[in-house]
Amino acid sequence: MNESVISLDHLTKYYGKSRGVRDLNLTVRRGEVFGYLGPNGAGKTTTIRVLLDAIRPTEGSAQVLGLDSRRQSVAIKRRLGYLPGELSLYDNLTGSEYLRYFANLRGGVDWSFARGLAARLDLRLSQRIGSLSQGNKRKAGLVQALMHRPELLVLDEPTNGLDPLVQQELYRMLLEFRQDGGTVFLSSHNLPEVERICDRVAVIREGNLVAVEEIETLKRRAYRELEIHFAGRVPAQAFAGVEGIRRVRVDDGVLHCSVVGSLDALIKVAAQYEVINIVSHEPSLERIFLAYYGGGIEDAA
Repeated sequence: MNESVISLDHLTKYYGKSRGVRDLNLTVRRGEVFGYLGPNGAGKTTTIRVLLDAIRPTEGSAQVLGLDSRRQSVAIKRRLGYLPGELSLYDNLTGSEYLRYFANLRGGVDWSFARGLAARLDLRLSQRIGSLSQGNKRKAGLVQALMHRPELLVLDEPTNGLDPLVQQELYRMLLEFRQDGGTVFLSSHNLPEVERICDRVAVIREGNLVAVEEIETLKRRAYRELEIHFAGRVPAQAFAGVEGIRRVRVDDGVLHCSVVGSLDALIKVAAQYEVINIVSHEPSLERIFLAYYGGGIEDAA
């Protein structure tokens, strides 16, 4: 499990004077689903293109499956599956012809397995690519990435254009892929999906890594929305200045506030009054994400 599948060492990429990514140090372990989070333009696709040797780094290096991304890129591509963020397919081919073309390039695949993937994603292989919606084109790209049973999946915004039911099926497929020993590197700005399937997450902002954390660790660092119901009225000023407490509001004996970190100081103050109920709202990854970017609870609220 601790074996490195992707390793970035001070990876830097500039486009002339424009920033791509700066000084990235990152390790993705075998057998995990790793989320790479950031808004458009943060550097997610630049990182992936370096991994695939589509572009060369300005400084630093990248290793994929223990191989150098520049000197051994052909060997790497034999062992991974890739879905780009922007798909450019052969519009005159049917879905079946498109997949068979790539299967032949790879020296053949288990066609029954490929057809099974298409069925699970509700992709009609008899239709021409040019007649498909963007979501169905994405399904074809996903089958192409998975059908040769790679060791590593590199997916750039994989659920763009997919309807919710297909998204859920894809999540199941990715978790099955991991259970079979595969590794997933998933670029996304869709925070709920990353929370749903990833083991760890890296947050990238303006080309710089902001954090690399376990999902549960990120949740623990999140702002939590808390309600404390009291038997009678309580003064809002009693909770002003309590460590880690923000956005205090009291309505008809119910305290509403946001909490950062430990609840200990808040509970000690609340215990001075008769407490009827405490309701804690599960922190979302979106709040964590906005907190990293905004730097304050007002931005995350």
